Amino acid sequence: MKRSNQSYREKIIELVEPILASEKMELVEIECLGGKTRWMVRVYIDKEGGITLDDCAMISAEVSDLLDINETPPGPYNLEISSPGLDRPLSRDNDFIRYTGHTVKIRTAKKIEGKKNFIGRLVEFAEKEGEKTVVINVEDNVYNIPRSIIVKANLQYEF
Repeated sequence: MKRSNQSYREKIIELVEPILASEKMELVEIECLGGKTRWMVRVYIDKEGGITLDDCAMISAEVSDLLDINETPPGPYNLEISSPGLDRPLSRDNDFIRYTGHTVKIRTAKKIEGKKNFIGRLVEFAEKEGEKTVVINVEDNVYNIPRSIIVKANLQYEF
């Protein structure tokens, strides 16, 4: 039975999070992409004070061993370990809470007031009417974006 990229991603998260927790690091995001001949596994990590090249090398060795032992993903793969960068993805609810007040870029699956792309100040992450909602201020227009329709969200670097 063939598993989906998403199920491999979830398994990799289960394997990686304890390693990162033991090193006082956090998992920012994982991408698990199936290719024609190889998988691509990207792991974005962070910690207080930022990630170093040595951190990436150490985590890469540990994660590579775990992926090999668990045969996840199956077959050959390329593994990339890196910091989230200046345009850090916001993928978890805590990310939206943590970066309240920062400028963010959000893309939605459905239009809100005729728009799918928003760049503005993250005002709030809250539960409204039983649904998790991201509140963003774009040029003095406030948008309430349901968390469920956010396709992609990133910090926007401020000069």
